[in-house]
Amino acid sequence: MTSLAMPVSNPFSIITTSSPGARAAAWKSLLNWPRFGDTHVDYAADTPHQRNLWATRLDEAVRRAEKPVLLIASGETCVAAAWWARLSPADYVSKVAGALLFTPRGPQSESDLFASPRTPLPFPSAVVERHSTRHALALAESWGSGLLEEGWQGQGDTRAWQQAQAAILRLTARVVEREMRVAKAFDVIV
Repeated sequence: MTSLAMPVSNPFSIITTSSPGARAAAWKSLLNWPRFGDTHVDYAADTPHQRNLWATRLDEAVRRAEKPVLLIASGETCVAAAWWARLSPADYVSKVAGALLFTPRGPQSESDLFASPRTPLPFPSAVVERHSTRHALALAESWGSGLLEEGWQGQGDTRAWQQAQAAILRLTARVVEREMRVAKAFDVIV
């Protein structure tokens, strides 16, 4: 079986976050992507202190990114990433072009540890699931995310990879549209 990889001319700085003890991140098992992106932030958030330390590390990774950021989270880090996006300073979050949130897991509702305003995420996003569940649908709706699911066939599945690439292109197009609206609002474009 051939391995699929992100295109070499990737326009994004890819920041991944997952639990250090996880067997394999969902993007690895679903799409055979590399285990980590350009930057990886290990997730630990059993206490508010750990959560805040993780958020600080994610802030720093986004701040250091040289290109627009594609944030990729897996499992319980999806809820944490949504919390981070809703509450982080705008200058950090504005660098995020989009997010792919693979197989979100955790409490049915966002716990007190990740309580945040019930607003859509400030950037385009997609929840990626093998099969849609009520939980995934509810999270996608709460986050203003699209939902990608197609009964994935397994590691390296071409259709899954094509859907993920299409999602990345849609995220990019939405970022360009948003930047054009902002530029027009500030009368930067003639």
